[in-house]
Amino acid sequence: VRGGQLAVLADSSKSHTIFATNNQEIKPVLSALAAQAGITLPVGSPDPYFSAFISQIPPQIAGSLVQATIVPQALKSTDIDASAPNYIYPTILNPVPQNPNPTPLGAVVRIALYPSTRNGAWLNNVPLVGVDQAAYNGFIHHTATLVVPTQKYLWDRISTDTELTFLKAAVNRADSGVAPSASLQGYLSTFGPDFTVFAPVDSVFKIFLINALQAQGVPSVLAQGLVANFGSTLLSDPGSIPGLGSTLAAALSPTTVKGLLVYHVIGKRLYSNNFPTTEANFPTLLNSAPGMGSLPGLKISVGFTSPFPFATSVTVDDATPAPPAHVILNASPLLPDPIGTSDQTYLNGVLHKIDAVLSPM
Repeated sequence: VRGGQLAVLADSSKSHTIFATNNQEIKPVLSALAAQAGITLPVGSPDPYFSAFISQIPPQIAGSLVQATIVPQALKSTDIDASAPNYIYPTILNPVPQNPNPTPLGAVVRIALYPSTRNGAWLNNVPLVGVDQAAYNGFIHHTATLVVPTQKYLWDRISTDTELTFLKAAVNRADSGVAPSASLQGYLSTFGPDFTVFAPVDSVFKIFLINALQAQGVPSVLAQGLVANFGSTLLSDPGSIPGLGSTLAAALSPTTVKGLLVYHVIGKRLYSNNFPTTEANFPTLLNSAPGMGSLPGLKISVGFTSPFPFATSVTVDDATPAPPAHVILNASPLLPDPIGTSDQTYLNGVLHKIDAVLSPM
């Protein structure tokens, strides 16, 4: 009602599906929204306090929260094939008016939802606690919490996260001499693409660089010193390193670094619950490059233990004999940006931090 969406759901001439959050499950979200506005609203407050807070939410924001949960068609859980990672369904929320980087598509773009029935019933990475409640003009599915739309891009997280400074530097190196429209940063900052990014944290990128320096004949102690002293500059501007600049610039050329980076990206949005429990191969963006189609993709599997349904492990194995990487799972389920480490949702994809740098060979 506050967001002006009652007429949408009451229209018997059109079919809709709403992913609705029950009162108790929506209270923590409203409490967090209140805290952002400087209002103290404990989760245990009586219902009238929450109703009063909702009445003060700007209608545009309230409308967006609801529109982001509505799909303009009748959608049963049985319509989602469990053999597929997820399905893409546009909602009725148009992000362009709030989007700082609108696309020429203008009014036709929509925020999408990603329901799945692999490993249970899910909306994005949120469990569904009830499905297929039938109505005259559609269906209601009940979510364990409210799926809140975002206005951020993958690059917003990568460029500001203090644990991803080496990844940021690597993107800058890969984009050296590349037109902005064709740059990795550009794709990571644009509405339209849909990616899964496995993001190595700084601590493992340092290990990767030490090993790369040793492969160039640099003694171990010196390699460790270079990483400690020059940090991410070794990636962003290797040619500037005294004495080793030309060697490092050749070893870490923009093309080489770009190939390494796109091996960490899948061209589809995949949450941890979308992976199979039995290891399966997932092609990366590197596999779509000319002459790279025969390269192995990433072998990924998810593990679940009690209490279900949240993942307790996600293993990502590359083409090397080295031990596989692992997604650094959220300390508690559903932690969002900027503190969450897995299943981080953005306008153009999802980000998972991992504990190793992946290599295609």
